[in-house]
Amino acid sequence: MANKSLRSDKRASFRQSDTGSDYKIHRSHFDQDNEPLPWTPAPGSGNRKLKRTLDILGAVTGLILLMPLLLAISIAIKITSRGPVIFRQERYGLNGVVFTIFKFRTMYTHLGDGSGVEQTVCGDPRVTRVGSFLRKSNFDELPQLVNVLKGEMSLVGPRPHVPGMLAAGRDYEDFDTRYMNRHRVRPGITGLAQVNGCRGATTDPISARKRLEYDLEYQERQSLLLDLKIIAQTIAREFLHGNGY
Repeated sequence: MANKSLRSDKRASFRQSDTGSDYKIHRSHFDQDNEPLPWTPAPGSGNRKLKRTLDILGAVTGLILLMPLLLAISIAIKITSRGPVIFRQERYGLNGVVFTIFKFRTMYTHLGDGSGVEQTVCGDPRVTRVGSFLRKSNFDELPQLVNVLKGEMSLVGPRPHVPGMLAAGRDYEDFDTRYMNRHRVRPGITGLAQVNGCRGATTDPISARKRLEYDLEYQERQSLLLDLKIIAQTIAREFLHGNGY
């Protein structure tokens, strides 16, 4: 895994300007054809406050209402395989700052990839029986409500990737020079890409680029109404009719 100094170098190309509200055009603000991207302002302070309020209310409500389910999942993981109930992993957060994400453990401890670079595939033998159910229902993501309360994540936003994430066998940063721009907002438990079917491995170049396009589109369109719509779609499509693996 890349060390933090290398990560800092990669983050340098998209840091905020001194005003803290607007973004300068840096070298990474060019598309795959080396054309400059349009200047994109950061979300307004009013929208940020509303979004953060929604995050806190949603996370607290979710943790309270889902407590029996969270306890049942924890017990099922503990009695069916060795290892911790919660899986921790470093992910890119807001402005590329690395944080520790929480998930229910879904893999056998001795087979898991702590770096996350080796992506999970359909029928992956590393996944436990309980883990298969959790991934299909996306219940493995529920501990991230704690990340939301800590301010490291939002309910809605681009999914947080591990440093060194691959797209079509290449570092995502090299695959598409716009990649680091997706970190201008807090990562989310769900996002525009996920409700549009872009989830799972990024081994295919078309799907990898399409996912990034949705992440960048979310930044341009983000609003409280869009977040509520994505949350509703996630509950209907993912938690009730999950298609994860």
